[in-house]
Parts: sequence; C-alpha cells; structure tokens
Amino acid sequence: MHARFPLAAFAGLLCLATAPALAEISVVASIKPVHALTAAVMQGAGTPHLIVQGGASPHSMSLRPSDARALQEAGVVVWVGEGLEAFLVSPLQSLAGKARVVELSEAAGLTRLPYRESGAWGEPAEHEEESHEDDHDHEGIDMHLWLDPANAKAMVAAIAEALIAADPDNSGIYTANARIMEHRLDQLSEEIAHDLGPVKDVPFVVFHDAFQYLDTAFGLNNVGSITVNPEQPPGAARLSEIHGKIAELQARCVFAEPQFEPRLVQVVIEGTAAKTATLDPLGAEIADGPELYFEMMRANAASLKACLGEAS
Repeated sequence: MHARFPLAAFAGLLCLATAPALAEISVVASIKPVHALTAAVMQGAGTPHLIVQGGASPHSMSLRPSDARALQEAGVVVWVGEGLEAFLVSPLQSLAGKARVVELSEAAGLTRLPYRESGAWGEPAEHEEESHEDDHDHEGIDMHLWLDPANAKAMVAAIAEALIAADPDNSGIYTANARIMEHRLDQLSEEIAHDLGPVKDVPFVVFHDAFQYLDTAFGLNNVGSITVNPEQPPGAARLSEIHGKIAELQARCVFAEPQFEPRLVQVVIEGTAAKTATLDPLGAEIADGPELYFEMMRANAASLKACLGEAS
C-alpha cells in the first residue's frame, strides 16, 4: 500500500482558505493536463475554460468561436508555450490583451530537456528534421514538460501565483489547493516509481517523442519513436529504420497514441516479437477536471507496466 495524504492534513490546509467565493476572473487553459492542474488550484473558486478538448492535438488546432469569446473575457490564460500550442500565439495577442498570461514552460523550478535526436534515436530524415524545427520550440526544448510530476508541481506553483495576483480575494483557496496538490504530486511520483521499478529497463518504442519527461523521471528505457513530427507521416525509410531498431534492440512494446493513426504501429511491429499498447500524453479519453492529471499518469504507468511486463 502506498501512503496517502492524511485526511487531517487536508482539513488543516483547507482551513487556510477563506470562505469559498466565486472567482472574480475568468480563466482559460490550453490543453487537458494544464486545465486539470489549473482546475485543481481553482477548486472552490471556479472552473477554467478548456480550449483543446477531447482527442484533439495541440499541434494542429484552430479556435472555436466559444474559445475566442473566452479569451476576450479572460483574466488569466494558462498555456505551455509557443513551442506546443503555436495556434494560440496570434489569438493571445489579438484577443487576450487584458489577460495575465501564464507560460508554463517558463515556470521557475522546471526541468527542461532538449529534444532527443541522437544515439539510439538516430538522426531524422532531412525533410522530417525541417518540419520538427517548425513544429516545436525553436530553442529545441521538449515542450511535453507536464509528464514529469515534479514539473507539474512547478506548474501548480506558477498557476497559483497568477491566480492569487489576479484574484486576491480567493488567495486562501488557491494557496491551500496548491499545497494539497504538491503533496499529492509527490505521492504520485512515489507510486509510479514503485509500480514501474520492475520494468524500467525493458526497451520500448513510442509513436512520437512525447514521453521524454516521463522516461527521465522514472528511469525508463525508451529507445526510439516512429515519427519526429506527429502531423507528418514518416516515410518508408523511417519506418524501415524503426522496424530494424525494434528487432535489434528487442523492444518489447510499441506504444500508439489515441490522437494519431494507429496503423503505423502495426506496420513497424510486423514480423517482430513486439507487443502494442497505448500511451496518452493528453488524457484524451479521460473526463476533464482536477483529477485528470492523476488519472492520466496512472493510466500511462499501468499501460507501461502491463505491456513491458509481458514475456517477449
């Protein structure tokens, strides 16, 4: 059994909060994990508006009219940054001029990792490298930062700071919720490390390199990705390279993502002993809300444990 945050401690932290009041600001969050962290800090004061819903990908997104209205009315907007939600750059400038914008990729205390393009990962084909640079942060930082629970803690602190500044009447609520989240995220890290310990050395391949922070946080043996740019199908040479790598490195599992075409996974495992399963960096099929982050991370850990633990 994993230790849980005692109920008495929850009660003590909640006593720090003032009587719940509706937030005097409107809050917009970009993607589902960011929305979940923001919703958790806001519990008791309000609910943020989510832009990238369901199984949509932040790599290829356009605003709905309701999103445009939400940005116009927003007092706070929370996003990861241009390297992930590039579609938001212009709307933030044209629609959200009065909002306090929280760019989580700039939060204090984050671990920031460069994209993997060497070693077992191999150099991408020339056309893929070009699109990779266009599609991600120009400084080469992997923007899937939230998949390390320690980074999620840093994000929670940045979100709480912005909410307190924009809505000081509810500062007690935001402070108490942020402290509770810090403890819960620490417990989540311990839980996942325990669950994945037996399989952390087993090699596997992912659809695209969205999981470096998860790999690094828990010491996992992720040996490659099928594609560099998830919006651009890999060519025959890339597929052949990955197919060979799966056999050479004895990768036990190749993970698909719900946001993208799973057929390519079947192509690269054909004739190998690799299994297939799904990892989801966004929680596409999980209900929006403050628990999504925890459910998403546990679901990914369970998928890794189940697939990597199978006999090859």
